[in-house]
Amino acid sequence: MQLEYQGKSALIIASSQGLGKAIAKKLAEQGVNVMISSRDEEKLKQVKNELERTAKGKIHYKACDIKNKEDIKLLVETTVSELGSIDLLVNNAGGPPAGTFEEMTDDDWQHSFELNLLSYIRITREVLPYMKKNGGKIVNIASSSVKEPIPGLILSNTFRTGIVGLTKTLATEFAPYHILINTVAPGRIATDRVAFLDEKAAEKQGVSRDVIEEKIKSAIPLGRYGEPEEFANYVAFLLSDANSYMTGQTFLIDGGLIKSI
Repeated sequence: MQLEYQGKSALIIASSQGLGKAIAKKLAEQGVNVMISSRDEEKLKQVKNELERTAKGKIHYKACDIKNKEDIKLLVETTVSELGSIDLLVNNAGGPPAGTFEEMTDDDWQHSFELNLLSYIRITREVLPYMKKNGGKIVNIASSSVKEPIPGLILSNTFRTGIVGLTKTLATEFAPYHILINTVAPGRIATDRVAFLDEKAAEKQGVSRDVIEEKIKSAIPLGRYGEPEEFANYVAFLLSDANSYMTGQTFLIDGGLIKSI
């Protein structure tokens, strides 16, 4: 099956590394014009040069703090100016601090709300007027915690689940405009974020990170962490013309880790 995008333009949030970068690379290789974004402008320049080696579409970048609503407005305006439209949107954000309920302060809760839920709301709101004209597709990246809470990640467990409720509601509201929106929930994908969480767990338990990794891998039916490129393949399908009838759904990409139905 060939994935078709017909000259589409995509805005991908938090795309200077990890899952966002992998998605940007995959789409650009398929001929999609891509706007990458993160807070680090120097890193964005490096990623742009890297992606252009294999890209068939145009690559642009714009630094943006997604906790700042004015930055978001400027990002969307710049994307439309540079690419002509926004047909595809990937909402993404770095993970909040690890910790238990008693360790979290009001500031921790507020920060995570703004980063991991409110940013998705604000970005979608700004993009909506452009997508309403010709339709579009949105993928919201969450976490496998939306199906099974992860110990020690109270903030992620709370706000990532909110993304699922947002997606399901917007799927109905946006359907008349031919906008499809889905949530994709990664499990243990080999990113810097997952390495950081494994390192924190290792420190807490007084063991090496290798011990933590092997323990987690033993619980994954496929016996390994996923690769960012694998995750990007599934997102690319949801954003392609091949997906014409799936909306409001939550898809786990976790190697079979989560056992719930």
